[in-house]
Amino acid sequence: MKTGTFSACLGEGMEIKARDHHEWRLRIVSVDDLWVLQRILRPGMSVGMLGERRDQTTGGEEGGRSKQAERKKMWIQLSVGKTEHQSFTDTLRIHGTIMQAPIDIGMHHTHVVELRDEVVLTAQNGFSKLDRDLLDESIKASEQGQVALLVVEGDEVILFFVTGRGLRESATWTMRGGGKRGDLRQREGIASRFRQTIVDGLTQQLEEGMPLVICGPGKSRDRMLADLKAAGHRRTMMSVGTTMGGRGAANDVLRNGSAGALLAEHHMVKEVSMLQEAWGRISTNGAVAYGSASILKAVKEGAVETLLVGADLLRDENEDCDGTPWATVVGTVETFSGTVIQCSSDHDDGEQLLGFGGAVALLRYRM
Repeated sequence: MKTGTFSACLGEGMEIKARDHHEWRLRIVSVDDLWVLQRILRPGMSVGMLGERRDQTTGGEEGGRSKQAERKKMWIQLSVGKTEHQSFTDTLRIHGTIMQAPIDIGMHHTHVVELRDEVVLTAQNGFSKLDRDLLDESIKASEQGQVALLVVEGDEVILFFVTGRGLRESATWTMRGGGKRGDLRQREGIASRFRQTIVDGLTQQLEEGMPLVICGPGKSRDRMLADLKAAGHRRTMMSVGTTMGGRGAANDVLRNGSAGALLAEHHMVKEVSMLQEAWGRISTNGAVAYGSASILKAVKEGAVETLLVGADLLRDENEDCDGTPWATVVGTVETFSGTVIQCSSDHDDGEQLLGFGGAVALLRYRM
């Protein structure tokens, strides 16, 4: 049995329709685009897109908001108040007040941004370099091929997609103990039908040509690989053994590079690899800095080779690096030819980064 669906577009990235210092016109293509958009938007900016409002001139009711009033589609430009987006969902809600529209200027409105919507972002003082870099990074990441990860255990199979910003769980199939009792022939028959259900589901869900990494403990993954080949799947597929199941198995594949070239160049895998390098250096007292004071000292000395910092931390006006604005820290790192990676917290290593204050720095030498 299967739970969950994967409705986001894969293998495509945000479309830039127009772009200058003060205004960007973007078309949203994937859930990663919504993640990026939420981090770019902040109070003081405005966003315009097609929306709907009730036209009170058609309702026949004096005052109030008549439910009989006709809803009309119109272009609405909002002054951004706040945004809401749950990771890996297909909508971003933008709350604000109406700046420009045929009616209701100054009233509250919520834009619900979904896949394939077109939005216009306006920043009166121009977009920051952090935002320009994040958009460029997102476009580059979307050009990489998408990969599916299938974690196979005896009675449970979980499908994940490796996106530019995290590991998205898409579907789960569970045998619910059907293969654990009865004689051997009965168990094998139930297991075979269970695998066939998964093969049918993958045939429907996966785009043609999307590579698939099948992982997990034991030999069930190899039987699944054989069934997929027998069903006519000609996509690139490989079987990778892990010591655990569930989400831990998927994370293990990302961390140890066991999927080889299939995932080696993927943006999120590179991010995880760099964070793993940081954890390794921390455990051996190597060339790494963490904690605001240590990071700032290394930045000022030009010792930072790569700064791994949460994208949300960089945009939190209440946060700084030992009294220095993060934007200044980033600028100094780049002045000394260092690299800045804006990290997501939508994977296990990203969550671990939060435990270190949201930033770690890989250094050119030990301090």
